[in-house]
Amino acid sequence: MSDIIKLLPDSVANQIAAGEVIQRPASVIKELVENAVDAGASDIRIYIKDAGRTLIQVVDNGCGMSPVDARMAFERHATSKIVRADDLFRLRTMGFRGEALPSICAISQVDIRTRREADQMGTRLIINGSKVESQQPDMCEKGTSISVKNLFFNVPARRKFLKSDNVELSNVMREFERLALVNNNIRMSIDTGSRQLDLRAASLHQRIHDIWKNNLKMQLLPVEVDTQLVKVHGFVSRPEFARRRNALQFLIVNGRNMRHPYFHKAIVSCFDGLIASDTQPCYFLKFEVDPASIDVNIHPTKNEIKFEYEQEIWPLIVAGVKASLGKNSAVPSIDFDSDAVPVSPQPEGSDPDSPGVEMPVDYNPFDVQGDIGAGFAGAAGPEGMPHGFSVDAEDSFAPASGFDREFAGFHGNTDLAVASGRKKGGVSQTFSDPALRDWDKLYAGFMNRQREELPDAAPSDEAMRLPGMEQEGVGELQPVCLQFGLKYIVTSTRDGVLLIDQHRAHVKVLYEQFLERVRSEQAVSQSVLFPESIQLEHEQLTALAEVEEDLRRLGFILEEDKEEHWRITSVPADLHGADPKDVVLRILDSVSEDALNYGADQLPAENMLQRLALVMARSAAITRGRRLSAEEMEHLVAELFQLPDPAFTPNGNRIFARLDLQSIARLLG
Repeated sequence: MSDIIKLLPDSVANQIAAGEVIQRPASVIKELVENAVDAGASDIRIYIKDAGRTLIQVVDNGCGMSPVDARMAFERHATSKIVRADDLFRLRTMGFRGEALPSICAISQVDIRTRREADQMGTRLIINGSKVESQQPDMCEKGTSISVKNLFFNVPARRKFLKSDNVELSNVMREFERLALVNNNIRMSIDTGSRQLDLRAASLHQRIHDIWKNNLKMQLLPVEVDTQLVKVHGFVSRPEFARRRNALQFLIVNGRNMRHPYFHKAIVSCFDGLIASDTQPCYFLKFEVDPASIDVNIHPTKNEIKFEYEQEIWPLIVAGVKASLGKNSAVPSIDFDSDAVPVSPQPEGSDPDSPGVEMPVDYNPFDVQGDIGAGFAGAAGPEGMPHGFSVDAEDSFAPASGFDREFAGFHGNTDLAVASGRKKGGVSQTFSDPALRDWDKLYAGFMNRQREELPDAAPSDEAMRLPGMEQEGVGELQPVCLQFGLKYIVTSTRDGVLLIDQHRAHVKVLYEQFLERVRSEQAVSQSVLFPESIQLEHEQLTALAEVEEDLRRLGFILEEDKEEHWRITSVPADLHGADPKDVVLRILDSVSEDALNYGADQLPAENMLQRLALVMARSAAITRGRRLSAEEMEHLVAELFQLPDPAFTPNGNRIFARLDLQSIARLLG
């Protein structure tokens, strides 16, 4: 039997490697731009056609390559960045594996033109699916121009995997923003056909403004940390500009983008108590560390980096960010020179220790003829004063001495017994009548009046039965709803207790209402008196193009004002209490994330409407922490249990929990 283990041809090995290194057009741009940076380019231009499917071209003015180097660059594991394994611990370049160019040419058609400054003639190389078709001299500019055509032309499954043009273009722009931020000292431009962006070489602060605009430049605070272990410089946003969505968060190490949850947590922890729990700060931080203390050879994309001293770097990051927030008055402080509550000046001549209260001497709160004393049984003494009370001319009330013990003993009120002494001086009147010691008679009229004010009868259990409660395990609700912790509604059933999440319950109710109105074409759009302007980023514009018609069906109408600026002119009539701008942005961000995960062209129309309805419901639903009246709780519970499936939210979260009588008995032993 012959040997069965064979060495794979280079073309097959390159195609396998391409599956890890090149995932989409944005991956090609990343690899080619990083090669241009390593070549010392000061000007990099990118041209895109059909979101990268048809053409990706990267042109730089770097050092260029000789004809031999141009041919060798497309061989596996051929690189100029390292020579031996020890060089991995002294990396100062973006690339070092020698896998990017072979992987790219394995799944596309590549046309490269390159020339060194010392050469009069350059070279042109054409490669088709790892196969070199031609190489010849060429007149070209100094530097390198690489054109990648028909990406994944020989891998149909991978080409089919690509999302819609809008989604892939969003990925391309995000990758370009990351590359432009890292290499702010290089002029970079991109032309996608629908969008052009030309960024001049500038400081990090200016590059941030050039990319994202939106007055972001004025929202940032500088961060500086300079130690032997690490140097950190960059910017964090002011707490008041924290974002609920699309937070711009970038960590850069030795000129390389990275994802690092540990350092991210260190930065966010500095904003505890300064921003809302559902918001995130923006940050743009560059780290400079000894290359020997990090390992970038973790993943083919080189975005994951291991630090040898990450636990020691944590407190340095925290100290730097907190120092920046403190220096720039971003942390709330107490002003000891101002009064917390305005105090009115004391009128001249008044005694601050004895507030003036004017009350007539003959005032009787227990007078059966007066408004206040109406309904009380008891006899009044001379001048309308009740027996057993004394009133002096200084407006102080005290029980008469003969009645002190019995009055003070009523309901255990010993304070009145202490206060039974009569002030010296002034005019006083004292009356006593043992008949008033019968307290049942004294309060009889008051209790009768209270009963008259109560409703004739409490609602019956039958009146409080909610539709849909016949289903198994729910039972019959009693007419009592209590709110616990400003988050949950507690109510009883025939065989236990229900604990209902008020926010999730309202989300479920609104979600079903929105969907029902759209399906029955009964959604009502209400014009806005003052249209709200909204500025959209490129990814949001892409999402808007995908769902604009669905937004109209829900009741939102957006009109373009100027470039990247839109106006919300109409909103759904039943979108009560929600900010239309916030709802639209949440919808667009949700669609963008969904498209990146699944592809907008792969979502059925009904699923898209369901996603939009869920975002609207979450935005308009009552929040946890809001106090509800008894009527609001009863109405919400009734609406919930009218639904066919009240137990779970649209995304599968449980809405209520039931504690039956047996469970309660076990808890009580």
